[in-house]
Amino acid sequence: MITLDEALARVIAHAQLLRSSTVPLPEALDRVLAEYVVSDVDSPPHDKAMVDGFAVIAADLAGGEATLRIVDEVTAGSLPRCAVERGTTSRIMTGAPLPEGADAVVMVEYSNSASEGAVTLVDADVAPGRHITRRGAVMQRGAVVLSPGTQLRHAQIGLLAEVGKCDVAVIPPPRVAVLATGNELVPYDQFPGAGKLRNSNGPMLCSAVRRAGGVPLDLGIAADDRAVLVGRVREGLETDVLLLSGGVSAGVLDLVPGVLQEMGVREIFHKVALKPGKPLWFGVHEGAVDTGADSSGKPPTLVFGLPGNPVSSLVTFELIVRPAMSVLTGHGPQGLARVTAVLASDFAQRGERDAFYPAKVIENDGERLAEPIAWQGSADLRNLAGADGLIFFPAGDRTHAAGSEVTVLLF
Repeated sequence: MITLDEALARVIAHAQLLRSSTVPLPEALDRVLAEYVVSDVDSPPHDKAMVDGFAVIAADLAGGEATLRIVDEVTAGSLPRCAVERGTTSRIMTGAPLPEGADAVVMVEYSNSASEGAVTLVDADVAPGRHITRRGAVMQRGAVVLSPGTQLRHAQIGLLAEVGKCDVAVIPPPRVAVLATGNELVPYDQFPGAGKLRNSNGPMLCSAVRRAGGVPLDLGIAADDRAVLVGRVREGLETDVLLLSGGVSAGVLDLVPGVLQEMGVREIFHKVALKPGKPLWFGVHEGAVDTGADSSGKPPTLVFGLPGNPVSSLVTFELIVRPAMSVLTGHGPQGLARVTAVLASDFAQRGERDAFYPAKVIENDGERLAEPIAWQGSADLRNLAGADGLIFFPAGDRTHAAGSEVTVLLF
């Protein structure tokens, strides 16, 4: 068995950035840019006023005050009709192009009307360039404004629109196939007969994939039958990530590792010193699958054999699969948010595996408390559904006292 840290490091080492695809600008939010973006315009496209006021020649106000003849009015979106000369001014609005000859703008607050067609300006601080942004000061035509690896948030989307980028090359969300295995499973829309269970892992993992930014492909249920498993695995290997739940322990019908090996999936590790989640299996499939599809240049498919118990399956997804999916999309190995909290009650940890225990997280007078829930083990989804996160307890036999500081992974 390897440690959780070793397991995550091995997974991340095999996760490769997905091939880029081009999407319309509105669909690029939160994706990672996969190209250099060059501006096709100067910004601003002209010398412009930064305030509402009057475009002047600064020398006219050398004495701090001047009465000037108004020769024009320039609004945003219009062009000046005449130049500013000594003794004249143009009324100008924020964002409007600066008239030829003018070299400063006086704010409207420093003006008063002296007579019709003229204005008196009182401003002792006027100097060339005041309240003006020069053409190309923000960016110039031909300049690189965004580089590959940039996460596209709201401001970046706005910038792409400003430079006329209608279609954007980005790293796409990973396609993740989800396959639940086991003779005991029936679809969740059926009533389970004797010895049967509804398939909770498939819908749960598909929703976890979607929440982590991936596109799930639900492959349904595969019985513990080699031929059935081969067919479903073949389909799953065409995606970026294949998740199988169940069939990875040491039972007679735990066929998944053997089938994966037959299908050319190279095992990287099997079993992690983790509670819950010890049976976790991970491997990599490189190269095309014989389906007729074009897989040239496709990064290796990451294959995870998750434990069949639903809580174990979800915990290993959050600790291992989610960070791997994040690497595929260029975001780095991002997992659940980690916070510190105060343990609300004593907790006895036993065994040689790191444990992640479901807990309620409560804010009380500015203090964050973590209360372990009454949990019946790795098949207990009901009580897990009431948890806010997972408390981390390091391996070793120890009673953690109430009031001690613990790390919590927040759902």
